[in-house]
Amino acid sequence: MTKRHDDIFDAVLSGTPDARRAGDEAGGKGRAPARFLKRGNAISDRLSGENEEKTLHWVDPARCRMWARHNRDYDLLTEETCSDLIEGIRAQGRQEFPAVVRRIDDPDFDFEVICGARRHFAVSWLRANNYPQFKYLIDVRDLSDEEAFRLADIENRDREDISDYERAVDYAEAVKLYYGGRQKAMAERLEVSEVWLSRYLELARLPQQIVAAFPTVRDLRELHARTLKPLLKDAANREALLKCARSIAARQDQARAGQGGFVDAQKVMSELRAVGAAPKPKTALKKTYAAPSGGGEITLQRRGKKLQIEVPAGMSRSDLEAAFARLLDAEY
Repeated sequence: MTKRHDDIFDAVLSGTPDARRAGDEAGGKGRAPARFLKRGNAISDRLSGENEEKTLHWVDPARCRMWARHNRDYDLLTEETCSDLIEGIRAQGRQEFPAVVRRIDDPDFDFEVICGARRHFAVSWLRANNYPQFKYLIDVRDLSDEEAFRLADIENRDREDISDYERAVDYAEAVKLYYGGRQKAMAERLEVSEVWLSRYLELARLPQQIVAAFPTVRDLRELHARTLKPLLKDAANREALLKCARSIAARQDQARAGQGGFVDAQKVMSELRAVGAAPKPKTALKKTYAAPSGGGEITLQRRGKKLQIEVPAGMSRSDLEAAFARLLDAEY
């Protein structure tokens, strides 16, 4: 509003009983019209579409289930990992920020949680531990699966309590489900670079033997995938790396069973890199077999499980047969 409009609005509002009463309470110093003007501006903003009213709901968290494609693994949530949120809700006396949900047709549940798994866990935990008065604050929206995926990603992209691997698996599934396998299209929708996205997709492609070698998926980082990628591409290294990973995973399983300590992520990477950097068997020297007549020679070199034979251009058939006969005699 212009100043003239402000003055007119103040003048109109000053004539109302509420404004006169508020003005009397303010000592006649003109603060009441300003307060009413602020309220008037808020109404004006809503009418013009600049502000949007939301209706939030307090519900029993037991009536809400996690979306199957929620990018947080609910089973990894514990009292310890959510202790800060549990204490915050308990101290405030309620949940401050609503979870985003959508309605579902399910006799056992009313809503599906798109964003808000930790809040759901915290409120559920409090209700089960002597605080039954707490309820789950939700914002109900009408969302497609692709919209739900993008909304969850925007809310949680910078959250440190979602692991790189959880995010990577989420992206790998989403690129197939919503973007027809087109990485570029997905990057554009998420407003990220293709390079950034490809790093997470590479992480999701790590062999399960490698994933199992880490204490938990929370310890597996995008940087680890970048480090291991060139080692896994080398056929000679790959099987040795996977064998090493299986050995580490067995030790992690023992630790989970209470037998010994976990191998931390740094040690895991150290052991895997050591295997990848192990000296490779030296390639055997070339062997030569000359024709008796001195008409040239052929060479033999072993490459893995194959033999490579080189014949000089212009060597006569008879000299080639003679040199090849010597090769057969020596090697077979």
